[in-house]
Amino acid sequence: MTLLAGFLDVLLRGLGLIALSAAVGGVAYAVVVLRALSPRRAAAPEALGRASGLVALGALLLAGSRAVVLFVLHPWVLADANGQWPVLDFVVTAFGRASLVGIALALALAAVAARLRRAPAARAGWMAAGAIALLLLANSAWLAHAVSRLEGRGPLMLATVFHQAGAVIWMGGLMHLARSWRAPLPPEAVARFSFLGMAAVALVVGPGLGLSWGYVGSLTALVGTGYGVMVLTKIALMAAVLLLGGLNFLLIRRWTRSADAPSPAPRLRPFIEAEVGIGITILLAAASLTSLPPAVDVVADRATPAEVAARFVPKLPRLASPPVEQLLAAAAPIDDTLSTRQPEEYAWSEYNHHIAGLFVLGMGVLALLERTGRARWARHWPLLLLGLAAFMFVRNDPRAWPLGPAGFWESMALPDVLQHRLVVLIVVAFGLFEWLVRIGTLARPGWRLVFPVLCAVGGAMLLTHSHAMFNLKSEFLAEVSHAPMGVLAVLMGWGRWLELRLPREDRGAPGWIWSTAFCLIGAILLVYRET
Repeated sequence: MTLLAGFLDVLLRGLGLIALSAAVGGVAYAVVVLRALSPRRAAAPEALGRASGLVALGALLLAGSRAVVLFVLHPWVLADANGQWPVLDFVVTAFGRASLVGIALALALAAVAARLRRAPAARAGWMAAGAIALLLLANSAWLAHAVSRLEGRGPLMLATVFHQAGAVIWMGGLMHLARSWRAPLPPEAVARFSFLGMAAVALVVGPGLGLSWGYVGSLTALVGTGYGVMVLTKIALMAAVLLLGGLNFLLIRRWTRSADAPSPAPRLRPFIEAEVGIGITILLAAASLTSLPPAVDVVADRATPAEVAARFVPKLPRLASPPVEQLLAAAAPIDDTLSTRQPEEYAWSEYNHHIAGLFVLGMGVLALLERTGRARWARHWPLLLLGLAAFMFVRNDPRAWPLGPAGFWESMALPDVLQHRLVVLIVVAFGLFEWLVRIGTLARPGWRLVFPVLCAVGGAMLLTHSHAMFNLKSEFLAEVSHAPMGVLAVLMGWGRWLELRLPREDRGAPGWIWSTAFCLIGAILLVYRET
């Protein structure tokens, strides 16, 4: 139950960050970008009305996600032996009071934004929305790691506010800009957002460096702890978003400086969509950090760089698995999260990863062959995903149905099993949709986007994937390969998205990026080691 609650907590916190971005980032976008438009422009009130609607929706989602965490999730975990939930006792804690304030502020912002939908040009309304948005950002300092620190609490809380402000203004503004593209904005408005985005990035990077030093403390901790690796994951995804943002900036600059320059919409819109998608993944990765102890606090269980590097050294894959009877005899019951894993369990898991690696690497190679245009038959590579899904369904959780004694529904309460089975469903959807698209059965453009979206979702799930944290070092070393695979899956998804959405002459680079990432995921699986 505790593990499932931890997984749900990460998802709800991630949803809360996305909602905060839509709400607070939307206010910044409306005030800085849209209200700067000339009142004589017919598009200005309509654009402000759409922005206020998304702000209201984001604020309601923020209030709802925090309410579920405060009144349901945490009291559920803290229930006593009689099943009584200590809701009132939890609400009066510092975290509970801060959450209540945040919920009230979010509901107030939703009410103000709803009024602004009817009167989008009301200056007083936007001033009130801006004030509430600032209070929401300040409130976030009491819901982060910083408030629990014994030293440097004030600077860390302040850095948290500025870092989160930059992130939500940037990502929230991108969400609103992507939504505004159905009614194209004039060049000066897009240029204003470009400068707003650069200022927000500065807020993300500057305080983010301070927070990383405060919570990580050393290069060894950056490499040898789960917290540190998630920070590296955020940096890698941030680099991808900055690359897309730089391309957008160059397109906008050329557009605004030359009256004869064509509209950059055919290129700009797909880049913005990919920025939003990767940005949402960054927010989910940030939420997953809240479930991990800061790296500076993990000393005895910290892995060395050499131990981490050893997990990526190429070795011959394991092509033989222990019999399931032998594994079940050695392993503890599936709900025993405190047990020490046995050699049979490590061997079973390594075999699973290596066989999966053969599937994935094979598909990646076929995808590369298809891109050359000289092997039309290679377009059937998605069918291999169905074989991979069947293998995963049977082998992922040997102590649960169909191989083990734990029943199907009983095992669904465990987050590992739940996530594994969700991944199987995603893999099946991968295979069916992409194969039907590539053979032409699903010819509508929307169907082609299913595969990249599922790739991106699968990568995000891998980055939020959680195991028991009782044996920090062993669990970290077993999971350290998840981060690079998650990043590659996200790049794979949005690379394929760009290949489909960009003009034909610009599709080459994204196509090679996503198919190469496919091969790299297979290669990482082939060298996966747990011992």
